[in-house]
Amino acid sequence: MNTGSKLPLLVVGGPTASGKTRLAIDLAVELGGEIICADSMQVYRGMEIGTAAPTPEERRKIPHHLFGIMEPEESFSVARYLELAGQAVREISERGALPVLCGGTGLYISCLIDGMDFDPLISGNPERRVQLRALADEKGPAHLWEILKDYDPELAENLHPNNLGRVIRAIEVCELGDTPMSEWQRRAASRESPYNVCFLALRYADRELLYRRIDRRVELMLEQGLLNEVRALLASGCEGTSMQAIGYKELSAYLRGEQTLVEATEHLQRQTRRYAKRQLTWLRRDSRMKWLEPDTFESYQALFECALELAKQQLQKF
Repeated sequence: MNTGSKLPLLVVGGPTASGKTRLAIDLAVELGGEIICADSMQVYRGMEIGTAAPTPEERRKIPHHLFGIMEPEESFSVARYLELAGQAVREISERGALPVLCGGTGLYISCLIDGMDFDPLISGNPERRVQLRALADEKGPAHLWEILKDYDPELAENLHPNNLGRVIRAIEVCELGDTPMSEWQRRAASRESPYNVCFLALRYADRELLYRRIDRRVELMLEQGLLNEVRALLASGCEGTSMQAIGYKELSAYLRGEQTLVEATEHLQRQTRRYAKRQLTWLRRDSRMKWLEPDTFESYQALFECALELAKQQLQKF
């Protein structure tokens, strides 16, 4: 594929609570773009508060794609995401608009922009998957994470033990052949991207400031009705991958009477901070990243103008 045939793609990444959603939407408005979800949990309906999905007001500003497309009890694979996101990029480009990928799931982002080949994952091993889920029910998700750590320590370092679907899928990949998922990702990264990508990412010079933002976000989610959102999912009998998401698992423990609300809230804040660390670790692996530190700008407007100029410069090269 020659350079001229590649589709432009703006990516806005960063850890949770970094402000990437606001920045991506504002850039999309200015550049004539449309937003594509790159968050493994924002694809589910009925989980808008706990996943910090774009609000109805934000979504009215600009078209959004792949948000709330799945029922919480449904499984959603990386392969399926690549299919749907790739289609969205093509359709947005055909309309003459700019695709803007926004989210914090590094696996989704890297696999899409680098054209990762997921053939070995698509077939999978349904019988083994059932066995692994039964093992997780018996011994807990952390037990499966330890199995993955033996197979593929590099990938395990960047996956939360509660991300059961991804952990199981990674174990499947290791058992299907001799190549761990982390090696598939490296091979993808060495390929020429099928897109002309401008990759922006947010991080904070003062990490403690990010952690305070995370703690406050959790408090705001509770004020907005996160407990009712979790109650509704539990009442519907949902037991899928979505219920392993950060926030839903911790508050489910409170609703079952296993923790006080204070304990569950502190646990949720702690788990979210740890998740943010893993997100940053993943993003730092990509040398194409253009980092922006919101706390080094005098205002959000100054940050936005810098991001806009970087995006224009990069995209005009193509």
